[in-house]
Amino acid sequence: MAPANPPVRVGQGWDTHRLIPGRPLILGGIQIPSEMGLSGHSDADVLFHAVTDAVLGALALGDIGMHFPDTAPEWKDAGSIQFLQHALELAASRGYSVANIDSTILIERPKLKEFRTAIRESLARAASLPLDCVSVKFKTGEKVGPVGEGLSCEAQAAVLLTAGLR
Repeated sequence: MAPANPPVRVGQGWDTHRLIPGRPLILGGIQIPSEMGLSGHSDADVLFHAVTDAVLGALALGDIGMHFPDTAPEWKDAGSIQFLQHALELAASRGYSVANIDSTILIERPKLKEFRTAIRESLARAASLPLDCVSVKFKTGEKVGPVGEGLSCEAQAAVLLTAGLR
């Protein structure tokens, strides 16, 4: 039988939101200049949502919607860093910390390469990790599907949780 508190846990997360005019484009806590932003109940930060889901998944604690329903008025326009901090607190209360994050943002435009460092730094700061433990990659949809047609933005994330202190 596996130990009640295994030394490592792995989680993966995914999120998607429609791109619409009149909303800010916030990715990893950084506002990106764009004519289109992400539609959602909160700030719709797909990167923080995907990482939050990855942490919750590693802990077998469901998903972001279970903890922060999009019908709850207190989360209207909320900064998604709050969701990630909640998941990280749940991990810490169970004896885990994040060892590293690997993530990918899928968006056709705008191009994000000039924002890579700021997004990585923001995510590293939010997760209390050194920068070399946080990866943020960018992909387009190659003009295929909702991402490729410029209708949506997605993020994927994998996290490794380790038991004990770093």
